[in-house]
Amino acid sequence: MKRSKALSALVFIPFALPATGSESEPAPDTLEPIVVTATLGPRTVGESLSSVTVIEEESIRREAPAEFTDLLAAQPGIDLVTNGSFGKNTSVFTRGTANDSTVFLVDGVRLRSATSGGAPWQYFPVDLVERVEIVRGPRSALYGADAVGGVIQAFTLDPKHGNRGWVETGAGNFNTQKTSAGASATHGATRFSLSGLHKETDGTRIVKDGEDKGFRNTAGVGRVVHELPSGGEASFVIMQSEGNTEFDGGNTDFMIRTVGVTLNTPVSDYWATSIQLSESADEQESFRSAGDSVFNTKTRTARWENTFTAGVHELAVGGELQSDEVKSTIEFDENSRTNAALFTQLRLNFGPSDIQLSFRGDDNEAYGRQETGGIALGHSFDRSHRVRVSYGTSFRAPTFNDLYYPLEIFDFGGSYAGNPDLKPEEGASVELGLSGRYEHWYWDAALYQLDVENLIELQSINGDLRPANVSEARIRGAELASGLRSNGWDLGVKLTLMDPRDRETDNRLRRRSHQSLRVDLDRQMGAWSLGGTALASGYRYDDASNQNRLPGYVTFNLRAGWEFAQDWTARLTLQNVTDKEYATATRFDGSGYLAAGTAGFLSVRYDFR
Repeated sequence: MKRSKALSALVFIPFALPATGSESEPAPDTLEPIVVTATLGPRTVGESLSSVTVIEEESIRREAPAEFTDLLAAQPGIDLVTNGSFGKNTSVFTRGTANDSTVFLVDGVRLRSATSGGAPWQYFPVDLVERVEIVRGPRSALYGADAVGGVIQAFTLDPKHGNRGWVETGAGNFNTQKTSAGASATHGATRFSLSGLHKETDGTRIVKDGEDKGFRNTAGVGRVVHELPSGGEASFVIMQSEGNTEFDGGNTDFMIRTVGVTLNTPVSDYWATSIQLSESADEQESFRSAGDSVFNTKTRTARWENTFTAGVHELAVGGELQSDEVKSTIEFDENSRTNAALFTQLRLNFGPSDIQLSFRGDDNEAYGRQETGGIALGHSFDRSHRVRVSYGTSFRAPTFNDLYYPLEIFDFGGSYAGNPDLKPEEGASVELGLSGRYEHWYWDAALYQLDVENLIELQSINGDLRPANVSEARIRGAELASGLRSNGWDLGVKLTLMDPRDRETDNRLRRRSHQSLRVDLDRQMGAWSLGGTALASGYRYDDASNQNRLPGYVTFNLRAGWEFAQDWTARLTLQNVTDKEYATATRFDGSGYLAAGTAGFLSVRYDFR
């Protein structure tokens, strides 16, 4: 991608990637939430120069989502595409970019399939999550490849000091059953925690006149954190989720895992350092009548960050070494690759004004060198109102499937093969944001444009499919978020308007909706809580030529909670209460993958201390 001379001149200046405002429900009696995904270091929501949505533990427990992606549905800039409900293949499109253009982190560890490039969203256990941060806009200068649309980070349960635990069990229609439990303990400067769950369901049909397709999942999180005399801490965290999901034509045994060992410690009053060693795994074995297949990938990462402070100014510098490995029944021309990176970020504060600058250089043995960077400016007019403007670049790396997939000839004619000459996609984004935060409510508005060159798409010639750098995309959008918390009422409204276009054809990008709306309303009344969520999504096209149109839809979810005794809570959720039939993707024959109808679930939880 052509870059301006001004950006090239900043190569040796550390600088930070930005975006627009950030939103989180206001809590007048508590401090602002701290976000860590948007920058190399903690910042409050109000201080962030990025578009950040924070989903706190209170909201997660209140909503009691069936799947992790239920939390993401219709959040600003987020669009979901699924091949049915209950553990079926799911794609997350952030600001109109592809599924493999959103980085997914679990406790700071990147989780994805190196072969397909996307994250296994459908297998991640939402019951073991206490917090989610959604950062929209390019973040390659901080996280390297694939952070074109943004970064989503999930934080697993991390109990505070003390001995405590919980047990929860529940059941619902579709023969759905779930049991989860957790416990934590503290000994001196060390705390331990262990939590786990098992759930299974017969599922529902995912195609018309089809059979129910079930899902089974067992998952757990273990954590050990030791506070150091220096004021830092050393930690070990492991998350693993495994099970089986059925789909139209077969079933898949899966296992995903993240492991991270981290040391954070101050070296002096002006220098803090952090070292993380991590590994993530995505293993899937599928059983079909046409033949079985195995795709196992691992990513190992060593990351070192250093933060230097001078008053209110900060400089962060670091390096990262990452390796991908693939083991499969498919014989790839290459089954491993490494990536080395250096990155830096400068954060400056001048009273009401902030400047963030960032730069990163990646050297990958598969596709060569790539440089990315960004700049963000922010200014607070007063204690409540703030403006932000930013520019950033990003890239998406070709996957193992894109580059190395061997020639496969289909039974129905045609073939598919990878293209080792692919170049990375390259993106550039500009954004403007305004926000207002008051005692009981907030609002945040963002306007952005993202241009992507060397877009990787499938070319079809007489039925032969090959990935190629064939087109450009331009995505323009507006996001509005607002929330109110007062007298036991919680109201949140999220609106997204977007125009994702292929610049060569002027068609809308495949499977992207152009608008979405989410409204959450909850009321706390003593021991009772009542609430609901309305989700609306506009129409989309399932093909690049914009001939196969899938209609938009509106769904309603209801929920109720009752603290019927000390430390005891009962919760009832009803999803899609109007039994709306809709699809966000279609099969090869043109029929839609159907989402589940009305789903009810009743659970009882006991917290002990």
